[in-house]
Formats: sequence, structure tokens, C-alpha cells
Amino acid sequence: MRATWQGKQVLVTGADGFIGSHLAEALVQAGAQVRALVQYNSFNSWGWLDQSTLAGQMDIVSGDIRDPFLCQTLCKDVDTVFHLAALIAIPYSYIAPGSYVDTNVTGTLNMVQAARDQNVRRFMHTSTSETYGTAQYVPIDEQHPMQPQSPYSASKIGADAMAMSYFLAFQTPVTIARPFNTYGPRQSARAVIPTIIGQIASGVSQIKLGDTSPTRDFNYVADTCQGMMALMESERTIGQTVNISSNYEVSVQDTLDLIKRLMKSDVEFVQDAQRLRPKDSEVFRLWGDNRKLIELTGYQPTTSLEQGLQQTIDWFSQPDNLKAYKTGIYNV
Repeated sequence: MRATWQGKQVLVTGADGFIGSHLAEALVQAGAQVRALVQYNSFNSWGWLDQSTLAGQMDIVSGDIRDPFLCQTLCKDVDTVFHLAALIAIPYSYIAPGSYVDTNVTGTLNMVQAARDQNVRRFMHTSTSETYGTAQYVPIDEQHPMQPQSPYSASKIGADAMAMSYFLAFQTPVTIARPFNTYGPRQSARAVIPTIIGQIASGVSQIKLGDTSPTRDFNYVADTCQGMMALMESERTIGQTVNISSNYEVSVQDTLDLIKRLMKSDVEFVQDAQRLRPKDSEVFRLWGDNRKLIELTGYQPTTSLEQGLQQTIDWFSQPDNLKAYKTGIYNV
């Protein structure tokens, strides 16, 4: 039986970010009472929630998951935690790996300890398909070996293990959601899809790229959020790690060509050595098996790649949205 969100006290960490802002909005629309953690900063910025028409219906808290005292306060009187706060950019992890350990591993420890202390009923920790590294077999199921091909992925493997240890050691009701490549409105410009759409929309004639041969399992952000909510609506997912994926792979090059066609552009793509990952760090193939998600929750994504890209293009093509991006620089 699927749970209802009506009136439930829910915490979303990382609610100022790409997926987190969409998830916080989806939960408000489902009737939840949402406490939204945004990263504390001196500008009093709430990230993407600054532009949300639903922000007024959330309890927005500025803070940092690296502080264990704050995490205890965040989890007080909360039914369900969706833990998304993390450092996510792979290139930046090459030059600042310590900050990834502090935020992703120690921050997750702080959150899951607080959830245990405050008797939170359900806790979802957000993983990433990058923990798998380049596919050793496809489709990648949850038994696939972990391969830390970047400091970022290593930190997420550590965070996943920390979260799951609390289920095994203390019976904390942890579920690990492992989304594959999510895209859509508000995505960071460090990712390939918004980089391409944003630059075409801004009128450039040539776009510099890294390696476009790798394949990815792209998932529209609304589908990822619904998958996360479905995981928390099922008691069968407690103690489980579950992929959120489309069970479909497409090359980055083919994706770029599709964007180019949808935007009716004649832009030229040029490889830039600065954007290539270090040797042995590139993840060349990601194709996620979503059978476990379907089996445990009955949910599967409904948005095709072309539909999702068109909705993303429509959003980026609005001047007020595009001006939030620095399309003329390489975002690390």
C-alpha cells in the first residue's frame, strides 16, 4: 500500500540545488509539510528556491550538514528525511578532494546519526551512478562492483557505506536511492546537457566539449523525484539500495545531436583537452537496470529523452532563466 504525504513532516537537504528544489516542490504539491535545508551563505541566497512559487509553503532553513548540532535540530519532529545535500561536481573533486570527504562522508554521518537520535521514521540517502564507474556489464544492477574513478565517486561510495552501516548496526530505516544521469530545468552548467542548451540558446556558433563517446542513462528530473518519493512510500525498500534509471543508454554525442536538431541549430562541436577527465577516470558506459525499483515500488520513469530535452530546452530558452547561467565560461 502506497503511503500518503498529506500532512507529513518531511526534511529535504540540498533543497537549494537542482534535484532538491524539484523534490521539495513535488512534496509540497503532494501535501507534505516540507522543511527545506539550503546551504548557509552571507548573500541569504536560497539557490533555486529563490525562484520557486512554492517556497512560501516551505520552512526554509539555512545551514550546513557538516555541523552535527544543526543536523540534530533539522531532524527534530521529522517523519521522513530526503538527504540530497552533497558536493557533486566531478572536475572540482580532482582539485579539492578534502571538501568532498567533509561534505559527502562526514555530512552524511551527521545526518544519519541525527535521524537515529531523533527517531526519524524513514531516511533516504542519495547516491549516484558514478559509484559504479565504467560498466563491467550492462544493464548495471545494484550488485555491480563499486569503482571509485574520481574523488567524487569515492566520497559517495563512502557516504553510501556510512548510511547503510546505520541500518545494519542500529536498524536505522535507511534506503539508498542511486539515480543515474538526471537532467532538466535548473541543472548545473557543469553538466553536458545544460551546457549545450545554454550555449546554443545564447547564440554561440562553436561549443567546446570533452569526450562525447561515453554513454549515459539519462533521466528527466521529475521522474527522478517521483522515483525517490516512491522509494519512501514502500516499506519494502528499507535497508535496500535501488537504482533510479530508465534502463536505456545513449551516447553523449547522439544526445548532443538530438539537442541540436530540437533547437534547429547549426552549432559546431569541438573537443577541448581541458575538459577531458584524467586517464582512467572517465566513466565510459552507464546503463542502469531499473527492475528492482519497479519490483519494490511499481514505479518506472515515464518521460522519453526527446520529451525531457524539449521541456529542458523550453525552460533554458526563457531569458530570465538563461541569465542565471554563465554560458561563456567552463564551469568546473
